[in-house]
Amino acid sequence: MKYLPYILKHLRRNWIRTGSTIAAMAVCILLFCTLQTVVAAINYALDSASARRLWTRHAVSLVFELPLTYKDRIAAIPGVQRVAYSSWFNGIYIDQKNFFANFATDIEPFLDMNPEIIVRPEERAALMADRRGCMVGRLLAEKFNWKVGDTFQMESPIPPYRIGQPFEFVIRAIYDADLERNPGTDLSSMFFHHAYLYEATGRRVGTGMYVIEIADPDNAGEVSKAVDAMFADSDAPTKTETEAAFVAGFIAMAGNLALLINAIGLAVAFTILLVTANTMSMAVRERRREIAVLKTLGFTGGTVLALIIAEALVLGVIGGGLGLALGWASIQGLTQAPVLSGILAGYPKLGLTPMVATLGMGLALTLGLLAGLFPALAAYRARVTEMLREV
Repeated sequence: MKYLPYILKHLRRNWIRTGSTIAAMAVCILLFCTLQTVVAAINYALDSASARRLWTRHAVSLVFELPLTYKDRIAAIPGVQRVAYSSWFNGIYIDQKNFFANFATDIEPFLDMNPEIIVRPEERAALMADRRGCMVGRLLAEKFNWKVGDTFQMESPIPPYRIGQPFEFVIRAIYDADLERNPGTDLSSMFFHHAYLYEATGRRVGTGMYVIEIADPDNAGEVSKAVDAMFADSDAPTKTETEAAFVAGFIAMAGNLALLINAIGLAVAFTILLVTANTMSMAVRERRREIAVLKTLGFTGGTVLALIIAEALVLGVIGGGLGLALGWASIQGLTQAPVLSGILAGYPKLGLTPMVATLGMGLALTLGLLAGLFPALAAYRARVTEMLREV
C-alpha cells in the first residue's frame, strides 16, 4: 500500500490517456456482463423445460395454424395424459413499448400440466367462470400496477385476430411460482381463454401449437412419432418435439446466439487488451529515465516490475468497476426491450448476478495483468546505463 500514491501519481500524469483506457476497459466489461446475462437467460429457459411436455406445431412453420379437431385425436394416443391449445396472440397493450408475451390457451388443462404455476383456488375458479378472464404473472402485474378485477384492452397485429376492435380482458388471477424449485418460470406473461379468441373471430381460427403432457418422459420419442405419423398425409402435417427442443429451436431462429455472443465478447476483449497494452508500453517508455533512477536508488528489478503490473491492475480495477456499474444499468434496460424481454423475463434475480460480476471483474484484472506484463518485463530486464543513454 505504501507505493499506492506513487502509482496513482503516474496515472494522473496523462489524464486523457488514462481516462480513455479506463473507458475502453469499462466498455469491454459492460459488453461482457450484458452478453453473458443474455446467455444465462437462454440457458435458464432451456433448463426450466419439463421432460413430460411435448409441443406440436405445423411441420412447415409456426406461422401456419393447426385445426382444432386434432386435439381429440392426439388425446387418444397411448401415453398422452392432457392436451391443450396454445396460440401466440401478440397483443399490443397501449403501445409497442409495453411488449409482453401473451397466449390464447386452454386454461384448465394448461394449469394442470404446469404445476410450477401457482394460482389461488378462488382466483382459478373466477378465471374459469369468465370467458373474458385472463391470468397474468406477478412481475407483469407489478410492472403495470394491475390487480385482480382490473380490465384492459389489447389488439393483435396478426390478420386472423383482427376483428375491428380491441379485445377486452378482465384480470381474474395473478399467478406466481416457487423460483427456488422452478427458477426458470416466466412471471411476465399473460394467458387467456382460447375459446374467447375462437368465438370473437367468428370461429375461423385454429391453434398455433398443441401442448401435450405425457405419462412417461422416456416415451417422448414414441409419442412424438405417433402424433406426427397420424397427420403425415393431412393438409396440416405436424412436427412434435420436447419442450426443451422446441424452446431451443425457437431461440435458434436468431442463429447460434451463444456462439455469436461469445465470439463478440472475445473480439472485444482482445481489442481492449491491445489498447491497454499499448497504453502501458507508452507509459513505460516515457518513464525510462525515472525507472533508471529508481534502480540507481536501490529499487530491485522485481520491485519495478511489481509497480508497473500494479499500475495496470489499478486500471483494470477502475475500468472493471465502472463497467460493472454500466453493465447493471444495461441489463435492467434490457428488460424493457421488446425483442428480449420475453426471454429475460424467465431469468430469476435478473440483474448483475454475483457470478457474472465476478467473471467480469476477473476479466478486467486479467486484461490489466496481461497488458502490463510485457512492459514490466522490459523494464525489469533493461539496464540502467541503456535507459539513461536512450533518453
